[in-house]
Amino acid sequence: MESDKLIGEITDYCRKAGVAESTFGRIVVNDGKFVNRLRDGGRITTTTYDRVRAFLSADMPVKGRAARGLLVERAPNPIPVPALMDQVSYQTRPARDFRFFDNRQKYLLFVNTCSEKVVVARRVAMELANIHPRPPAVRLFDAGVGDGTVLARVMRALHNRFSTMPFYIVGKEISVEDVRLALDKTPDRFFEHPATVLIITNLNYLEAPRLTPKSMAAASSTVWHEVALTGTTSHEFDEQITALEPFLAENWRVNVNTATGNPTYERPAVLVIYREDHRFLLEPVIPRRGSTTADFDLVIASQPYRARAPIEFKAARVIAPLAKSLGPGGRLLAIHSHGDDAGLEILQGIWPDEKPFHHDRHQMLKATKEALGSAARDLNFNAYSDARSLFRYDMHALPSELFASIGTSTLFAAWNAAIYVGQVEDARLEKAIGDRRYLDVTRDVLRKHGGLWFWDESFIVSRHRD
Repeated sequence: MESDKLIGEITDYCRKAGVAESTFGRIVVNDGKFVNRLRDGGRITTTTYDRVRAFLSADMPVKGRAARGLLVERAPNPIPVPALMDQVSYQTRPARDFRFFDNRQKYLLFVNTCSEKVVVARRVAMELANIHPRPPAVRLFDAGVGDGTVLARVMRALHNRFSTMPFYIVGKEISVEDVRLALDKTPDRFFEHPATVLIITNLNYLEAPRLTPKSMAAASSTVWHEVALTGTTSHEFDEQITALEPFLAENWRVNVNTATGNPTYERPAVLVIYREDHRFLLEPVIPRRGSTTADFDLVIASQPYRARAPIEFKAARVIAPLAKSLGPGGRLLAIHSHGDDAGLEILQGIWPDEKPFHHDRHQMLKATKEALGSAARDLNFNAYSDARSLFRYDMHALPSELFASIGTSTLFAAWNAAIYVGQVEDARLEKAIGDRRYLDVTRDVLRKHGGLWFWDESFIVSRHRD
């Protein structure tokens, strides 16, 4: 009965505040599926319950208006509730604050209808021939785990090439839902390659390679959690990894930077997973709080920044710190969208002057050198030719879907992919979808090219082996 009452209060709150239940869950407990889980009979901890109750109790503006008999839902615009709107206003801020990968629906539809993750993983696997691991382990850093598709595929490629070497793998991811999706793909990795230490952290680019926050206060409050998996089967590992969901919901919370709109961790967290029966072998590989080093053999930086972000930010806050984390002979592979493809053609059919991809790999490497200063002397910067740097990925579609009458679902998937890659903010989208012209433009491009495809470009920063 208490659960039903809480669900009712949340539903009323969301209706009056004009926000989705998934947004409420993501902001309050960092779980977009929280309300649905609760409605389906899921249990919550007393801490989570108290957090939700405290949030609802702070809703004075809505309660005050409702008590006076005002019908909030009939207002021309949703009533801005400070307790919530201060945290979610980044969703409707100008393009400079747009975080395209924070929209779960667009992201999940994109990764499940386009081949980018598979193609990126294949491109990363090519770099394995150029790294030279040193004892005690092959060291990999993924600067944006996402749903884990790239990381899982790269771990398979690592096992194929270095089947007898221990792995030290660090993945940075701030979204608790992405962490869940990524961990779902790891049980078979621990089965096939038992000498694996997998670390997931929500720290930022400056902190994650060393698993240590910059400030003393944050370092002292870091949640450091080790999980030694028992058993020998993927099923046993899956059961233990799935059991981490309450821990993730409690500790992978985010705040929103009011100046930039970017999500930041509420509390720094580091999750370390390995197999108990290989602890003896992995003892020199397992990281210890406050004594980790950043000397990676390979760093993956796939779509680590917004295309429209200032180049100084991209270089100084993302690529330069990752380059500094390379060990001798280590390689940083950076990948971002390039444009000049069918996806951009769709956007320019609606917004003729649209140019979302402001900086190419040559500009990025130049800015990174400047950001590194004297530290750049120990590094090589390789833009390569277009033939080696650029690679293409496509939207999945049957040939029969692209001719004659193209189905609405295919058009929606193609439109979603185009606006996701182009990072078009919601304010402009609302105006564009007011009529069906955006679907007509999408249909014309699909017929013209026989499908939808995009270009990514890559560049390499490597450290001298000596």
